[in-house]
Amino acid sequence: MTGLTASIESAQQLTVAWRAMVLDRDADADVRDLPGIAVRWADCRFSFYNCITLTDPGAGADLVAQRLSQAADIMRAKKHPGFLWLFEGLLDDEARTALATAAEGAGLQYAFPGRGMAGDLLPIPDPVHPDLTFVRVRTDEHLRAYADLQSRAYGFPLEEGRDGLVGSARWKSEMYAYLGMRGDVPVACAATVEAQGRLFVAFVATDPQWQRRGYGEAVTRKALYEGARATGLTRAALHATVAGAPVYPRIGFTPNSPIHFYNLKE
Repeated sequence: MTGLTASIESAQQLTVAWRAMVLDRDADADVRDLPGIAVRWADCRFSFYNCITLTDPGAGADLVAQRLSQAADIMRAKKHPGFLWLFEGLLDDEARTALATAAEGAGLQYAFPGRGMAGDLLPIPDPVHPDLTFVRVRTDEHLRAYADLQSRAYGFPLEEGRDGLVGSARWKSEMYAYLGMRGDVPVACAATVEAQGRLFVAFVATDPQWQRRGYGEAVTRKALYEGARATGLTRAALHATVAGAPVYPRIGFTPNSPIHFYNLKE
């Protein structure tokens, strides 16, 4: 798979998976597919459910600058803040060189980095971790615990994660969402869901006080194992944060496009 092809796959996984999750949160959510821009915006307090991305493959500097300005205007019209996810592998060399200047000109500020990853790695063995048991998210209590792990891991108030996830039926049925339990305490979580013929990994998190013990990797393996067993899919994809980036190649994922996360300048 070429760099551009892998980047296109990575961006499409975002637009497909997020469309379903955002519409689950709000049936009237903004899920427009505009020329070169995909909007996936629930306009809720959970900022990861407010997403916009650029989709032109091989875009040049002038086009990227235009798209960034359009995307920023869309973001400004929303009630709640969110992120623009920019897949660097979709840009040509000139656009990559000019990216920082173009983003600043659009009124965007760099938030944090990420990395697309994918691989034909399924099935994998059912994981075992000496500290953990795994519980599939099936109840409102499970889902609240999952949301709270997201908030703790990313430094959000608990109400923000809950505003995105709590109340969802899809998270308790269509998604293979798991809690890693240390005794009766949820310490890590991960989910997979079918997206365009892939098993997409989303919302992996570990409580900060329980990090660096292999919990995130173990619960991710569990979500992959159960999702693959249920769907028969053999290819998986994800978008990694810096914290997760070293973990996923151990499972079998191959890095592809760097991802730049931007939000509006304050």
